[in-house]
Amino acid sequence: MYNIVIISGSVRTGRKSHRVALYLKKYIADNKLGNVEILDLYEYQFPLFSERLQYLQNQPDNVLQFAEKIKEADGVIVVTPEYNGGYPAAVKNAVDLLYAEWKRKPVGISTVSAGSFGGSQVGTSLSFTFLKIGAWVAPAVYRVPTVQNAYDENGVPAEKEITDKRVKTFLDEFFWCVEARRRMETN
Repeated sequence: MYNIVIISGSVRTGRKSHRVALYLKKYIADNKLGNVEILDLYEYQFPLFSERLQYLQNQPDNVLQFAEKIKEADGVIVVTPEYNGGYPAAVKNAVDLLYAEWKRKPVGISTVSAGSFGGSQVGTSLSFTFLKIGAWVAPAVYRVPTVQNAYDENGVPAEKEITDKRVKTFLDEFFWCVEARRRMETN
């Protein structure tokens, strides 16, 4: 069984991208694809870091816990809204905090927007950031346009059959990467 972490990347009040994180967690659990946990950046409320975790003088417990969960995960899915063509500072802060924990880590990206493009601009910049620190970004991206209409506040999709079909394609690619990494580590 795989250990999967979903990072819910928005810390805004009234955020809608968290709905997608809830949906992904339920889908993975219901389909017995792995053990899954959401790391909600809203709940962590990290300060702005001036240095990577390994160089911080006083390492807060919640930061150490976050780092350990990323390290132990077989794969990480990041759900991020698109803010003005980019991803939130909270996501950048959390990603840049770690380094070794991301090495060859399979990462799936889900982009979310209130508009019709589903965060299409943010995926490229976030992928680039992960590639620069040595993570392995899955080739498929799960884009969610008009998120406020696509999911309710509990992560229930408005069009379940269509949504499940789209997310299956994304997760098939993501889990292929997770399995490939596992096989490489056992050789």
